[in-house]
Amino acid sequence: MASISTSNSANHSYSYKANTASGSASSNVGSRQLYEAGDQRNDSQSEIRERQRYKEGKPGSHLTNDSKDDRSIVNRLAREEQRSTKNEKPYDSEAELSKKDPTAPAKLHGNMPSKGAQIDTELQAEDEQRLREKSGK
Repeated sequence: MASISTSNSANHSYSYKANTASGSASSNVGSRQLYEAGDQRNDSQSEIRERQRYKEGKPGSHLTNDSKDDRSIVNRLAREEQRSTKNEKPYDSEAELSKKDPTAPAKLHGNMPSKGAQIDTELQAEDEQRLREKSGK
């Protein structure tokens, strides 16, 4: 940086520094190493091919009842088999137990049942009592 000083007739002297550095080197924001130039770099061929492959198959592009769909019968059967096994839920014994007695899972684990489970038990008992009264009449 070059320093220049001047003086005028009233004995006031002024000095200023001339900035001779180039644009980014004199930035007070941060160093050049912080900035990325990702938009200025070319993508590799493998990245371009991967992008094209991603666009090939769209989910939901094959309709199951589409007469113009080119999928073979074997592929259709395999897809239906996958769909049927995906929807099957595993048996949960605690869920079945909680349907009969809402407080049972908590008691089974050695915990005190929640207030909601206790209320559910009371409501279930009231419903059973009403059903007995209706069937008795």
